[in-house]
Amino acid sequence: MAVTFSDLHTEAGLKSLESFLSGKTYISGNQITKDDVKVYAAVSEKPSADLYPSASKWYDCVAEKLSSSFPGKATGVGISAQAPSAEAAPVKETAKEADAADDDDDLDLFGDETEEEKKAAEERDQAKASAKKKESGKSSVLMDVKPWDDETDMKKLEEAVRSVEMPGLLWGASKLVPVGYGIKKLTIMLTIVDDLVSVDSLIEERLTVEPINEYVQSCDIVAFNKI
Repeated sequence: MAVTFSDLHTEAGLKSLESFLSGKTYISGNQITKDDVKVYAAVSEKPSADLYPSASKWYDCVAEKLSSSFPGKATGVGISAQAPSAEAAPVKETAKEADAADDDDDLDLFGDETEEEKKAAEERDQAKASAKKKESGKSSVLMDVKPWDDETDMKKLEEAVRSVEMPGLLWGASKLVPVGYGIKKLTIMLTIVDDLVSVDSLIEERLTVEPINEYVQSCDIVAFNKI
């Protein structure tokens, strides 16, 4: 019977995971499965060994298994929030300009809108849009990318996938997984900013069209979790 975990970035979510993993090594059975990878992708960082000993031990086991699948030496990366657009004015400064525009409106209620007032209104709208972007959530996605056949160059397939760049999209770890008859699929993790990237659009408009569809036959979402 399938088990459901939610809010694994919160204390309540980690307590639920800790309770489930008590006495277990993996999520399903005695070997690592796709279930472990899904849950691992949803946990933002290693659980505390003092507060969640079972979850912490499980996290280390999965991390070790994934590390063995990617033997390259990692140098470490940091992920920071996206910088605000150069077009967006500082919120505090824009607020002052908005107040000044409001004062002008009080003095001349029926006068035509001046160029200064139009500019202040545009900057105010841009500041609001920038603020919304800052508040936007992120999601962790695990995706299967399937080739056309066993003759597809999987190295070039992965290069083609990673060549897709757009604001709010960050490609993560990947590995090749055998599916039978000599065919392998690419399983890859990615992090997206929800308001900037649609996974459906990413697949339909970027990953399965020319020139990438020379290598990619289809893409499937294996796991999708809010961060």
